[in-house]
Order: sequence, then structure tokens, then C-alpha cells
Amino acid sequence: MPLYANIASVMPITEALVNKGMPLGTVLAFTMAVTALSLPEMFILRQGLLPQLLAVFISLMAFGIISVSYLINALFA
Repeated sequence: MPLYANIASVMPITEALVNKGMPLGTVLAFTMAVTALSLPEMFILRQGLLPQLLAVFISLMAFGIISVSYLINALFA
């Protein structure tokens, strides 16, 4: 059973990544993807959404996360 990762459990990892020099946009993408696109989250959403809507949700979230991470990396580079 995959573990559900919320933002509180991811923050120490993101702090370590930033302290090691990883770009902020990449860390932000990691943080958003872990919380928004986790496997347990998909199991929960599958109970209330049609498969087509779940695919749209995953696609839009992935596109948004990637777009924001590129934007943040460009702004803070």
C-alpha cells in the first residue's frame, strides 16, 4: 500500500534539497507533484470521477506543475 504524503511530510525533504542547491522551481515541482499526483490521491479521486475526468485532471496538473516550475526557475536563475 503506497503511503499518502501530505505537505507536512514533504517539507523536510524540500528544505534539504534547497539547502543542497537544487533550483527552487524544481523543488516546487517536486513538492506539488508529491502532494497532488500521488497514487493514493488517484485512488481517492477515482471513486468520485469518471476515468476521462481523472485523465484530464492528471494532465492539467502535470502541465501546470511543469509550467510553474519552469517559470520559477527562469525568474530565480
